[in-house]
Amino acid sequence: MIAKLLIDTLRANGQSVSVAESLTGGLLASALVDIPGASDVFLGGVVAYTVTAKREVLGVGEGALACGVVSQEVAIAMAKGALDLFGSDYAISTTGVAGPGPQEGIDPGTIWLGCASKASTGAVLIRLAGDRNQVRTATVNAALEMIDTQEVFNRLRQKK
Repeated sequence: MIAKLLIDTLRANGQSVSVAESLTGGLLASALVDIPGASDVFLGGVVAYTVTAKREVLGVGEGALACGVVSQEVAIAMAKGALDLFGSDYAISTTGVAGPGPQEGIDPGTIWLGCASKASTGAVLIRLAGDRNQVRTATVNAALEMIDTQEVFNRLRQKK
C-alpha cells in the first residue's frame, strides 16, 4: 500500500507531510490517517472546497485563481499553502472536477495534483473516468501513486 510506504518512509527520515484538498473533500487525509502511526508524520490537512477557502486559508493568490480553480497554478499554490500552514516537509494537493457536470467549462475527471517541498514544487494533470465517487477515489489513488514516483520521495527511500 502506497500510503503505508509514504508514512513509513517519512517516519524513518524524521519528515512530515500535509495535504490541501478540494474535490477529494478529505479522502486523501483519510487514506493517510488510516495507516497506524500516521500521527508521527501527518501534520494535518485543509479541505478548501471554495475559492474563498483557497484564498483565505491556503493563501492562493489572485494570479493563480485567475487561471481557474482547476489549474496547475492553483494545485501548486494549494500545496505551497499547506506546506506553509502546517510547516511540513512535503505537501500534496488535489483540485479538479469530480462531476457530474463540467465546472468553468472543464470536463469531469480533469484533475490537477500538486506536490510541494521546501526545495521544489510541481503538478501533474490527470484525466479520470467514472461517476463522481469513482473520480474522487481514483484521485486519491493517483495522488498517492504520484507521491510514489516523485523524485523527492525516491530520494527519501534511498536514505533508508
